Amino acid sequence: MTVETGLPPLSLYVHVPWCVRKCPYCDFNSHGIGRNAALPEEDYLAALLDDLAQECALITPRPLHSIFIGGGTPSLMSPAFYERLLQGIDARIGMADNIEITMEANPGTFEQARFAGFRAAGVNRLSLGIQSFDDHALQALGRIHSGDDAYTAADRARAAGFDNINLDLMHGLPGQTVEAALEDIDRALSIQPTHLSWYQLTLEPNTEFFSKPPALPEEEILCDIQDEGHRYLSEHGFERYEISAYSRRDTTRDYRSRHNLNYWQFGDYLGIGAGAHGKLSTRSSAGELTLVRRWKTRQPEAYLRRRHDPRGYLAGQREVARDERGLEFLMNALRLVDGVDRDWWTSRTGLAMAELDAQTREARARGLLDEHSTRLKASEQGLLFLNDLLALCDLDDKD
Repeated sequence: MTVETGLPPLSLYVHVPWCVRKCPYCDFNSHGIGRNAALPEEDYLAALLDDLAQECALITPRPLHSIFIGGGTPSLMSPAFYERLLQGIDARIGMADNIEITMEANPGTFEQARFAGFRAAGVNRLSLGIQSFDDHALQALGRIHSGDDAYTAADRARAAGFDNINLDLMHGLPGQTVEAALEDIDRALSIQPTHLSWYQLTLEPNTEFFSKPPALPEEEILCDIQDEGHRYLSEHGFERYEISAYSRRDTTRDYRSRHNLNYWQFGDYLGIGAGAHGKLSTRSSAGELTLVRRWKTRQPEAYLRRRHDPRGYLAGQREVARDERGLEFLMNALRLVDGVDRDWWTSRTGLAMAELDAQTREARARGLLDEHSTRLKASEQGLLFLNDLLALCDLDDKD
């Protein structure tokens, strides 16, 4: 299905807020419920589809380019839940023929038993939250699976029919050495994933780690971990395409995350579920572009009560002002190693090309942006110092 709108691709994010136990580093909208709690599947499914129907009334019709089901721990819900959810999504908005549908899952044995059902429901990409293979590190991170569980989970995912598997892996863990970080990567690669999200542990506000910070590696060790990790992944067939995302090199198939690419390329996305966020573009008859960000009620119980509330599920929304759009676009696009097409500056922000030149002039002069006629991309130095690059591109921050 193809619909020409003059607007960017459209994706859908579905948030499932429940998990067995809240991890001490996690700042996502997740709520620990223990191992044996019953989840309100029927009520939440009805709310999600009702939420989607309200969102669909706001958009220019476009088929979905990707769906990402995140959390929390989405794999706590049953395969039947996702079969009905995906059928309902397709009936209300439609899906592109080659849509990517990703689900986050933990490698615990309870979720593994459901992998075949998730695949049969229509999920075609699995993202396993491994974080580390070191059992001591996993314990420090508050994870409830073991390093061995990751191997079993990957085997069961493939047996269930998943041929596109991402592993989430952290580095810069409490007490971690360069050697231990590389050992984690080596063990991850032995599973033969198609994609790796390899990112540094950070202490985020409103988390247990922020109030009781663990002893993290010194800055010099963190830099060495990143340098050696990038080198090791490249030598073993993985291409870095975003600050912390790597895909397997393959001449026959692109394993980059389409959903995340749409975020970084400043595409549009709907967000349904407790605390979900979305970004939508519309064009007036005169061609003027409007960007709006929307977010939903965070608490699961409050979200479920909104089903019969005339206010709907929305907690808030705001229009992205013209003087904010440039930096928002650059904060996403410049995370990509290859950057984006320069023409997208105008088509996805509504700003003139002259405004791009003004916003990036100093960064180009300092060698933090590559000089390409058709691409807007950070230089190697710019990727290393992305925060400095973005500060130079923030015109509102200048005297």
